[in-house]
Order: sequence, then C-alpha cells, then structure tokens
Amino acid sequence: MDSQFIRREIHFPDNGTAGTLYGDLNRNLHILEKSSGVTINARGTGLQVIGFPHEVALVTDLLNQLYSLITRGYPVYSSDLAFGLKILETDPKARLDKIFLDKIYITTKNRIISPKTKNQKIYIEAIRNNDIVFGIGPAGTGKTYLAVAMAVSALVNEQVRSIILTRPAVEAGEKLGFLPGDVAQKVNPYLRPLHDALNDMLGPERSMDLIEKDVIEIAPLAFMRGRTLSNSFIILDEAQNTTREQMKMFLTRIGFDSRAVITGDITQIDLPGKNNSGLLQAQKILHNIKGISFCKFSREDVVRHPLVQKIISAYERREKKSYADRPDHSL
Repeated sequence: MDSQFIRREIHFPDNGTAGTLYGDLNRNLHILEKSSGVTINARGTGLQVIGFPHEVALVTDLLNQLYSLITRGYPVYSSDLAFGLKILETDPKARLDKIFLDKIYITTKNRIISPKTKNQKIYIEAIRNNDIVFGIGPAGTGKTYLAVAMAVSALVNEQVRSIILTRPAVEAGEKLGFLPGDVAQKVNPYLRPLHDALNDMLGPERSMDLIEKDVIEIAPLAFMRGRTLSNSFIILDEAQNTTREQMKMFLTRIGFDSRAVITGDITQIDLPGKNNSGLLQAQKILHNIKGISFCKFSREDVVRHPLVQKIISAYERREKKSYADRPDHSL
C-alpha cells in the first residue's frame, strides 16, 4: 500500500440502513470506488475506506451524509453517489440534505424528483419565488425536466389551472416540410421531449387524459400568438431558437396568476442568424427587472450519463481553440 494512503473506519448502527446504503451486492460502494479512487472494504455495518487523505475525507463525509438521508426516509439512488461527490468536491461544507430532501414531485413509479446539484436547488427556489425564470445551460442539466416537475406539482396542488408547454419548431439540419403528415404531425417530433417528461411523472394514461381535456397543452410557439395565458404554468423550451420577435411575443402573453419558465442552451442555436436569438437578447435587457430571475447551469450540473459531461467539456475546449485560431481573433 502507498505510504501516503490512510485508512478510516466508519461504523453504522443499523444493519438494514447500511445495506440500503451499500446497494445490492455492494453496488453503490463499487460505483463510489470507481468515481473517487478510494478502496472500500465492507464488514457488516462497518466500512474501511483506504486512499489519499483528501479522497478518504471526502468519501467518508459523503457516506455519513447519505446514511443520514436514508434514516430520514430518502431513497438514495445509485446516481446520488456521483451527484453528492461532485457537490462535496466543489464545497466540502455542503449539506446534501438541504438539496436532496427538497422534494418537488413523486412520480407514478414512486420516484422522488428533487434537485441534484446546488445550481438546480437555486433554480427550484427561483421558480418558487419569481413569476418568470430563465434556465440557461448545456444539455442534461435538468432545466426542462425540473421545470415540468414544478409545473405538475403546481397543477396537482391546485396552484394553477393548466400547464402550457411550448417550443419553437426550428429545423436543426432537417427540413420540416419533408416530414410526413399534417402540420400537427410534422411538429410533434419537436415536442416529444415534453411528452416524455409528462409521461415519466404522470404516467402515459393520465398524461393523455389531461391533454385531451386541455388541462395540459403542448404546442409549437407559433400557436401562442394572440393569446393571454392566465392561471397557468407556462414552459418555453429550447428558447435559444426563438427569434427576438418570438421571445417578446411569448413574454407578453403571460397573464394574471401565471408563472413562466424559459429554458435554453445558448451554445446550440439553430437559427440562421445566431445573433437574432431572443434568449440572447433577453439576457441583456431583462436581467435587472424584479420578478424575473436568470439561473445559469454549467457542465458540472449535468445529470445524464457521466460521459455527457466529458462530451460537453470536449466541445467547449474545441470551440475555444477554434476561436483562438481564427485569423481575426484579438484580445
């Protein structure tokens, strides 16, 4: 064993809770070993953590906090180990219960939806405390999914009468006109992610029932023109692909007792003229208005497959290099 390595013992008082923490066949411990670089030996309700001092301290704190969450009724998921580790790496004094125990909604499969990063927690609080919230950041950071969860929660708790989900139907390399079917069928693929999120939370049958009753409406952004959206929870997804005129049109549709969440990734603008993005303009001219909040996400907030974060990082490095190599580049 490396002379710089240390050992630390952890003892948990309850065998059942410890087993939940370890996972089936110690699966969670193996995931944590792979993520952190430490070695973990399980012996009954005790663990031995071996590694470099800072790694051992980090993993020990994480395991103790996760054990405490389980005793408070939180069903720790395997993915929570990676999320928790990432949070504590950034802020060793962070309390995971302040983030993970913020239950937004419980799905039909009894899965608890809660924030998984500090920025997600900030985002949820912003939605609770502001009428209009912008969530801006890369793919996989939970911007849309958490917004839909907040919308469903508001509907179930009778805080709003309806949910309206919309996206601009902008062609990302494919030609919309060549797709089969009528207008509704042509734009349906663009709205599929919103359907998927609803089905995950409400179940396909209840989701479809609420859509048929117009309690939930999923429509292209162009269909919003001329309307006043009152007593609703409104989500504009893929907002980086709205034009300036479309963004103004959308924001001026919002009526009394409504709240809106606008999500987008400014690194994935599919408009012919990227400077015409309504999301880019909104960032510049609306940031000082009370009641409007802007929440920023980074690759550190990615909650998809671990490779997604690495992919985003690789593209960011490539884009920075391409910009630096441009002949007209100057500081």
